[in-house]
Amino acid sequence: MKIRFAGTGAVWMFAYGSLMWEPGFAFAAARKARIWGYHRRFCVDSLVYRGTPAAPGLVLGLDAGGSCVGIAYRIAAADREAAARYLAERELAEDVYRCERVRLAVDGRRVPGYALVVDRAGPFYAGRLGLDAQLARIRAGRGARGSNVDYAIRTARALRALGIVDRAIDALAARLAQDGRRADASPARRPA
Repeated sequence: MKIRFAGTGAVWMFAYGSLMWEPGFAFAAARKARIWGYHRRFCVDSLVYRGTPAAPGLVLGLDAGGSCVGIAYRIAAADREAAARYLAERELAEDVYRCERVRLAVDGRRVPGYALVVDRAGPFYAGRLGLDAQLARIRAGRGARGSNVDYAIRTARALRALGIVDRAIDALAARLAQDGRRADASPARRPA
């Protein structure tokens, strides 16, 4: 699957999950931005990066409804093809996301941009899971790019660093942090 940016100039790419803290492509500017019509949700099965087929992880997708604050990266014209190839390889390797043209609010103005939106009809759409179901999947997930817990915590930290309030992510990260505090407080096991 390919990503094709229209036109020939610079483009804006919206990030709402791991692309916020690990973009992996060259960009000319990064700005806090809002997108309407979508919200950030743990709704995507991860069978490679943060889980396996035997123990699927759960990663973020832009799901229909509401709005979402994240980062808009301005990709210079000279870097757009390399960024498109990189993003397609990283994010479109499985049938998970669609790259859609969107309107973003950046620096108090509306600009055209792109976002990777979850494909609700695709085989990796996990749907609306409750907090406990999300936590169970995230706690168990570990894949080629590491633990699913690390992914969730790093995303929560990136949001806090940007001053972005996302109550669902905050609640999930707080519960995961409790797990870590309980593990740190438990007595060390003695060898038998």
